[in-house]
Amino acid sequence: MKILKDILYKVAIEAVKGSTDIAINKMDFDSRKIEPNDVFIAIRGSISDGHNFIEKAIQQGAVAVICYTFPENIAKGITYVQVKDTNSAVAFMAANYFGDPSQNLKLVGITGTNGKTTIASLLYQLFKKAGFKVGLLSTVKILVDDIEYKATHTTPDSITINHYLKEMVENGVEYCFMEVSSHGIHQKRTEALHFVGGIFTNLSHDHLDYHPTFAEYRDVKKSFFDNLPKTAFALSNIDDKNGQVMLQNTAAKKLTYALKTYADYKAQILENQLSGLLLKINGDEVWVKLIGTFNAYNLLAIYGTAVELGMESLEVLRLLSDLESVSGRFQFIVSASNITAIVDYAHTPDALENVLKTINDIRTKNEQLITVVGCGGNRDKTKRPIMAGIASDLSDKAIFTSDNPRNEDPEVIITEMEQGVAPQNYKKTLTITDRKQAIKTACQLAQPNDIILIAGKGHETYQEINGVRHDFDDMKIVKEILDQLHK
Repeated sequence: MKILKDILYKVAIEAVKGSTDIAINKMDFDSRKIEPNDVFIAIRGSISDGHNFIEKAIQQGAVAVICYTFPENIAKGITYVQVKDTNSAVAFMAANYFGDPSQNLKLVGITGTNGKTTIASLLYQLFKKAGFKVGLLSTVKILVDDIEYKATHTTPDSITINHYLKEMVENGVEYCFMEVSSHGIHQKRTEALHFVGGIFTNLSHDHLDYHPTFAEYRDVKKSFFDNLPKTAFALSNIDDKNGQVMLQNTAAKKLTYALKTYADYKAQILENQLSGLLLKINGDEVWVKLIGTFNAYNLLAIYGTAVELGMESLEVLRLLSDLESVSGRFQFIVSASNITAIVDYAHTPDALENVLKTINDIRTKNEQLITVVGCGGNRDKTKRPIMAGIASDLSDKAIFTSDNPRNEDPEVIITEMEQGVAPQNYKKTLTITDRKQAIKTACQLAQPNDIILIAGKGHETYQEINGVRHDFDDMKIVKEILDQLHK
């Protein structure tokens, strides 16, 4: 049991009704999970307002309510705390409740449109190979050293974050690498955390269903660096036009990485093949198993981070050469008939263009490049025609299909995608709504030495249709189809 006044430390309180000197069990912002002696935090979300569920939470045993405005009906014996910002309040309360665990390990946050999962996951892998106990908070999974948990959000809520950070501290974890999404920053989920470093990858078209403008999306990302302490480091990709913007107002140690311009951490691509990359990083050559220019940036960010965290540069290079690609990120198989199938999470215009350009840089042009791509439902609609235009422009054949349609009609999504196809590319496109059939068609069209790219879902092992998740694994499906077709 905790005392309410202790977990309200650093929370901006406007008014209190009742006593804060009471014992509480736990806290939650989901009224369905409230149990006797809990604290209910009423958060105003984009879909529902927690203030509408205060009475329900009290009926289920809540002894205290944290809210933005006091309810009309004040129940006897219940403590009400009015706060300036409930999102901020839950961040500080969660940190206090779990003993401020981010103070007791080295937490590094990675933000940007693309590359967050790869960088976080490979940093975890690198530090594990170096012999450390490591934590990971990512889109793909949560890892407390060797213990794996399923991830549901890129950046979990503050209570979940601090719960796992506490578990990491209890298990002797020294470093934790965490994806930091724009939603997570905007909703204050990272506000009370203590970061020793922040990494900026890049910024491109995404999440404009949530952020009203690109400028707001950029500024939300920037606020993460604005709030880093002077004891931390801020490592930014200055080949991206927003790279310097991220560093403008940070108190942290400003560091840069780049392939094209002068930077603290500089790399040059000497060879780019399907088997890997030969890089020169700050004057030293290293062969890595990852592919493509976008991965050269990711590896450079990893190198810079590891060095800033105190690792010897030559030891970092040795460990870089041993890293394996992340699930669903440029993951590929080669069939018995020599057809290469690549599965990648590319679900933004920039990511799709990077992957397709990487494939085109590597291939001989004597083979076909067939791309299977869709766009998610209930998400940013403006990127749909752009992604279809990129796919049809940079592929020999593009098959438009369903991604995670969620609550939208997949055929309407595909129709919106088709608006971006240039007239000269019409004959290069096909529309097959059923994703499995689209993948099968790509496999049937492919000849020996051809390349199939299946983009958009990557590591996901489900397809979400009308609120229901169905088993669907792009890599598993393409492997089975190729095995059947080309025995």
